[in-house]
Amino acid sequence: MTLVHSAAIEVRHVRGKGRGVFARRAIAEGEVIERVPVVLLAADEIRDRDGWIGLASYCFLWDTGRYALALGYGSLYNHSYQPNARYDDTGRMTKIFTALRDIAPGEEITVNYNGDPEDLSPVGFKVLEETAPQQAQ
Repeated sequence: MTLVHSAAIEVRHVRGKGRGVFARRAIAEGEVIERVPVVLLAADEIRDRDGWIGLASYCFLWDTGRYALALGYGSLYNHSYQPNARYDDTGRMTKIFTALRDIAPGEEITVNYNGDPEDLSPVGFKVLEETAPQQAQ
């Protein structure tokens, strides 16, 4: 099932990942893809003594002890160590997703979950081989 809420992007199923955000049309480098509000959650709302629960897989670290659930398609962008987009926290409880390079129609739009597109630090889940950073030898 494809979900559409803008002329620029849509949500599709991605084998091995679940859902992902895709370009419906060409998106230019530097173009704002989506501006979304966030809902803030306390850590105890998405974590119990055994680990992360419920919405945790869709949340971004916001500040100490709080996490943000991005509305719109904001919490559905998949991770990549070679992202074609970035997100920034701006204004009051808002995230902006911006193209890092030209994105072709039909291409999946990805972000680095570490916040900085060049940050190769491990993320809290197993990264698929095609998006894992190369190890220095």
